Amino acid sequence: MNQRTVKKVIVYLSSAAVLMCSLVIRAEAGSPEQVIKRYEVALNASDTTSIMKLYGEHPVFMPQHSPAQSGRSAVKKAYDSVFKTIDLNITFTVYEVEVHGKTAWARTSSAGKTILLANGKKIDEGNNELFIFKKEKGEWKIHRYLFSTTTPR
Repeated sequence: MNQRTVKKVIVYLSSAAVLMCSLVIRAEAGSPEQVIKRYEVALNASDTTSIMKLYGEHPVFMPQHSPAQSGRSAVKKAYDSVFKTIDLNITFTVYEVEVHGKTAWARTSSAGKTILLANGKKIDEGNNELFIFKKEKGEWKIHRYLFSTTTPR
């Protein structure tokens, strides 16, 4: 190979490497883990609108000690109700994520503080969570979400 051909090959390989890196970054940005991180931020901000953007078309939210909330309207109403009574400051830890085609699940825990808005009392907060995701229109969305406390009251 002459020097000109070698330069073309190097430019081609460099371009391919940059493209592959950008695809990996884009995939990671849309990963189930990133959805959980955005959920954490929205939950701590008591931001129902942002939370609902993370849920899919037919979600089910299964909070502890409450009936399952099925459908976007019921899920939104549940979060609005929660945010009228508590203010959260928690952090999620992701232990496992498995992706199977257009479905994924994640096992997490969360820990932090909850402020009871009625009296301003701060209490410890801790939960185990299970997220089930569906890929809708190319984006991971929360399809099912349930949690149970690790900090009995």
